[in-house]
This record gives sequence, C-alpha cells and structure tokens, in this order.
Amino acid sequence: MIQTSKRIPQGRGLAAPLLKRASTIELDWDLRQKSRFEATDSAGRSIGVFLPRGTVLRGGDVLLAEDGSLIQVWAAPQQVLRITHCPQHGTPFDLIRAAYHLGNRHVPIELKPDFLQIEPDHVLADMLRAMHLIVTDVNAPFEPENGAYATGGHGHGHGHAHDHDHDHGAHEHHGHEPHAQEAHGHGHGHTSDPGHGPDCKH
Repeated sequence: MIQTSKRIPQGRGLAAPLLKRASTIELDWDLRQKSRFEATDSAGRSIGVFLPRGTVLRGGDVLLAEDGSLIQVWAAPQQVLRITHCPQHGTPFDLIRAAYHLGNRHVPIELKPDFLQIEPDHVLADMLRAMHLIVTDVNAPFEPENGAYATGGHGHGHGHAHDHDHDHGAHEHHGHEPHAQEAHGHGHGHTSDPGHGPDCKH
C-alpha cells in the first residue's frame, strides 16, 4: 500500500504536465470527508490516505504520495436530489427560498445558478415539492458548499463539481454503503415522484 498524508488544494502550483501524468481516484462525498481511508487509484494501486482530522477533499485536489507520485481526486457520481424551479408556476427566486430553508436545517447543499443538489432525504423532498419545486433523482458528483454544517476544520476552499472526460481507469467502489435514507434507490435522472414531474402539475 502506498501512503499519502499531503493534500495540495486544487493542485495549486503544480505544472500541467505533472497533473496530466497523475493517477486519479473517484470518491463520493461521504468518503471525501474522512481523514483515514483506503482507495484504489486509476493505476490499480492501493492508496492509504492519512490526512489531518477535519480535512475535506474536493474534486480537483491532489494528493502527494510517499513515493513522490501524484493522485488527483475527483468527485464520484452518487445519488443526489436535484432541485429546480417550475418554469410554468414558479421563478428562479424559488430556489433562493429553498436554499434558505435547507440552510436553516444545516443540510449540505450544492448551489448552482439554475439548480440545487442535496443528499437523498424523502422528508426534505416532500417539503420542496410543497414549495412547488421539481425534485429529481440523479446520479452526479456532489460538491456542497462549506457552511454551518462544517466542523472540525472543514473550512477549506470552495469546491466545484468537475465535468471531466479523462480516463479514470479502474477505481474502487469502496464498499461504501449508502445511508438508510438512500436505500430506496432510484434510476438515473428520473423524478422521484411521478406526480411532480417536469410538467409542474401540483
């Protein structure tokens, strides 16, 4: 196993040719919040990650391994709820209102110009639909904002989801079990409640 204990936020200061040669690992949000874990990179190597407690890995961060090699981290697609406003019966302001209510609940939330993303939660999904918003199950990278839910030194730089087309090669699925609230499992990109689809019929 190759160990790494140094994180380079967003690969700052590293030359592009070095990053191009780096192996990669895809990690979901739960795993990227852990300071100790094992993963398999795109070169098939077993990587032991030992970071300072409270460290949060973001898509685009780079790990420096003990052998001098670089491993670039990407946010793995995972099940999330994507929240959009209803074009027939609402306005983009509805998303601001939704973000406010979710923030009051200290929910990890990813903010985008035209949608929000949160981890699966049927209670919150029902609340959002009652606000005339469209809630859709999708499989996508999840990069929530830092905020009130962050503790123990999670105050690292703001992360961004990356749409990248490089070959990740083999990567570990971690054996990570979803939360109980995620166990209902939905197919990629369909509305979690057919009665509240894109036609916005409430």
